[in-house]
Amino acid sequence: MKQIDVATLRNWLDEHKPVVLLDIRTPEDRAQWAIPGSIHVNAYEELKAGPSRALAAMDLPGNVPVVAICNRGNTSRAAAEQLLERGLDAYSLAGGMKAWSLAWNLAERKLERSQAYVLQVRRTGKGCLSYLLASDGQAIVIDASLPPELYLDVAQRHGWVIRYVLDTHIHADHLSRSRTLAERSGATLCLPDQNRASFNFTALTDGQTLEFGSVVLRALATPGHTKESMCFYVEGEALFTGDTLFVAGVGRPDLHAGEEETRQRARMLYRSIERLKLLPPSTLVFPGHTSEPIPFDQRPICAELGHIASQFNSHYRSEQEFTDRIVGAIPPTPPNYERITALNESGLLPEEDPTELEAGANRCAVSQ
Repeated sequence: MKQIDVATLRNWLDEHKPVVLLDIRTPEDRAQWAIPGSIHVNAYEELKAGPSRALAAMDLPGNVPVVAICNRGNTSRAAAEQLLERGLDAYSLAGGMKAWSLAWNLAERKLERSQAYVLQVRRTGKGCLSYLLASDGQAIVIDASLPPELYLDVAQRHGWVIRYVLDTHIHADHLSRSRTLAERSGATLCLPDQNRASFNFTALTDGQTLEFGSVVLRALATPGHTKESMCFYVEGEALFTGDTLFVAGVGRPDLHAGEEETRQRARMLYRSIERLKLLPPSTLVFPGHTSEPIPFDQRPICAELGHIASQFNSHYRSEQEFTDRIVGAIPPTPPNYERITALNESGLLPEEDPTELEAGANRCAVSQ
């Protein structure tokens, strides 16, 4: 039985190498998260039970590698063995979807007026979006969610020096790598002004600016998803919204909050979004998450603020309606969010495999 690791499969997809991705999980597990372009066959229970011919009737190409995928890379071995017996070039994805949660791809966008370069680092196995924003050889990293080596390598390849590392808020669905990245790069670590984080950082307040190259980045306080949530704005061009505002949704206001505080934070979130809607409609919104698996298409996930505001206005006509509908549509809580939050407040990474904590779907958004 042959195995393929996440890094190799990621490279294949990034290079658009022909490959068949065969997801053998249950429909319930697949609905949580999947690899874009994968084919689903509900064979998990039969393969797990023992010798079977669950995949015998599948019509698969004989000249293209086939990668079997399960949750943790165990049952997919049985699938790969069965496919190998048929003479196919079959592999099992080592570590399964748990390991895939650290897979990533890149997309880029150049801002027209400032000529700043936006590199969207997409954690395709989790839906987290982080950013390298660069100008004249200097860069800022926003919401680092992947190992620091990735950001350091990308910056080095582009000839950028990382000056600042920012988080838009204290994250609950993934481990922040921002503190470690700042230490490794020598950059200044900046977080919204708050008393949750127990490590040293430079506090940013509403309206404060950071300069890198020829670009000025302005901090905008946007409480709601969390009380300290903050967006970062390149005047008239780009808005990095973290978990405040997504392309088709808003941040959930309920984590670490009771019923009344959840409603209070929903009202705060509405007012924060109303503030953002005052910015130029052509401003590009770059969110901190997406709720869909991210294809290797090199197309950045972003949208003009005017388009998002129009959708928002069509769904919510008042603060009260927004509050009632958001509170009534909150999704299940992210797995392990309390421990993830505690680690992010301490600035530490766990000693064990981080994918054990971070596995599972992204659940930071309330969809419109």
